[in-house]
Amino acid sequence: MKRSVLTRYRVMAYVTAVMLLILCACMVAKYGFDTGADLTFVVSQTHGVLFMIYLVFAFDLGSKAKWPFGKLLWVLVSGTIPLAAFFVERGIRAEVEPLISDPLATAKA
Repeated sequence: MKRSVLTRYRVMAYVTAVMLLILCACMVAKYGFDTGADLTFVVSQTHGVLFMIYLVFAFDLGSKAKWPFGKLLWVLVSGTIPLAAFFVERGIRAEVEPLISDPLATAKA
């Protein structure tokens, strides 16, 4: 497996998690304080598009790492739970990094 697959997933996990937190703040502003309705729409649409990209990259990583369906589902769903993607990403990185093929190690062997 290439490092770029993990890097793409990690970037999108962080971007999606941050956008979800921003969306939560916008929702509080919109429904709690009756402000920022236009901003909430833009942020929600942006998060939706970024989440779809996250799903593609997470699925790609999961299929290359040969995860069972339950684990893949948890990683995919973690992008919808505020703060969960930060913790899930950390665990996934620790699990997948040993699986990454190191071109220098294979050249020495």
